[in-house]
Amino acid sequence: MPDSASAASPARRKLRRLLPLIALLCVIASLFLVAHGKGNPIGAAGILVGFAMVSWAIGLFAEPVTSLLFFLLAVLFHIATPTAIFSGFASAAWWLVFGGAIIALAVQESGLGRRLANFLFARIGDSYPRAVAAVAVAAVGLAFLMPSTNGRILLLMPIVLALADRLGLQPGRNGYAGLVITVAAASYMPPTTILPANVPNGVLLGAAETLYGVKLAYGPYLLLHFPILGALKTAILIWLVCRLFPERGPLARREERSPGALSGDERRLAVLLALSLLLFATDFIHGVSPAWISLATGILCLTPPVGMLAPRTFSERVNFVTLIYIAGILGLGAIVAESGLGSAASAALLQVAPLDPGHTALNLAILGVIGAALGLITTVTGAPAVLTPLAQDFASASGLPLLSVLMLQVVVYSTVFLPVESPPMMIALQLGRVGIRPATKLTLALAAITLVVLLPLDYLWWRALGYAP
Repeated sequence: MPDSASAASPARRKLRRLLPLIALLCVIASLFLVAHGKGNPIGAAGILVGFAMVSWAIGLFAEPVTSLLFFLLAVLFHIATPTAIFSGFASAAWWLVFGGAIIALAVQESGLGRRLANFLFARIGDSYPRAVAAVAVAAVGLAFLMPSTNGRILLLMPIVLALADRLGLQPGRNGYAGLVITVAAASYMPPTTILPANVPNGVLLGAAETLYGVKLAYGPYLLLHFPILGALKTAILIWLVCRLFPERGPLARREERSPGALSGDERRLAVLLALSLLLFATDFIHGVSPAWISLATGILCLTPPVGMLAPRTFSERVNFVTLIYIAGILGLGAIVAESGLGSAASAALLQVAPLDPGHTALNLAILGVIGAALGLITTVTGAPAVLTPLAQDFASASGLPLLSVLMLQVVVYSTVFLPVESPPMMIALQLGRVGIRPATKLTLALAAITLVVLLPLDYLWWRALGYAP
């Protein structure tokens, strides 16, 4: 018996090694039959998007390899135009990450990150729960000042990595992963309840006014969403991180030498960061995208006499593999939109959904499930662009007010089941060098608590405010 088991083990290992290749061949065969045999672009897009999402989620291939396969298959089988397929490289989000990667490297190399971590998190001592709570509160608090999720992540991540180093939390430890995942989750999910804080909110704001003449206001929006999906969700997020990524007892906090006076590099970088933060926070006034602010700051970090990074350091330390991966995530959303996959999926779900006017709670739950299913296809960033044009149809079929259906989208795109649904979260994980699997534990657990606890509370809160019959 032991002999047969030991003989089977190498066979199983060989099968596991061959599994990615087998999966890829199956995808290629399916694309050939669907794209060329029947000429069904939506079906072909569904196969390719499904392959990419599953591969990223379970690690079938390395993340940048999946992105490269995604690009190649999309081009070979004419899933979309090259402009859409490679749109990630031309997007503002990609250039924001590129500039932010340079800034993050400058913060680390100059020593300013460690100094800022000491200043901002001086009172947490050697307590891991306090560190997690401080990072989460900082991420959510920054959302009231800076309207770009990626901008907040790029500003906060180097400081949090310096904090982890100060607390003796190195990559591979639970506490390190916990702090990075806290930045990723707290920078995106709770701030969806603050109107100008991220891209999905902006898409919803613009589409609601353009399509239906519905103008969303900051105060009512905040009152409706922030108490449950913002503040309470942040508290649950902190508790979950401490449970799923525990660090028992006090941390081995490293003794810090007196930092002394700011060096020339630190002073120049501090000025650049302060100006960047000011421009990030006031983009509604000057109209310059956070991406170009990030890129300009990164260029200045490389340019004498202002800069503090050598070109060689830039070429050796900036992770271009991450940038390829991010371009794949962004290109996926563009393909979903251009191919019509998102609209087709939502229309099909609406046809089979058992919506019945008069059953408010059930209808809200069904619409939430439809939105969550679309989020897995379109990513949560693209969900409002797909759902908003269908809001009137959803309202008519369910008997709910149009405003309630529009506001339900916030519940949908603030609930992330898999990290790959949220490009900002994936950017944070890549910058922090933490894999998707540990983050998935957090997102699935938080989504389950959201469905079982937060959504019923949210429904009662909506009723109290008059948004639900």
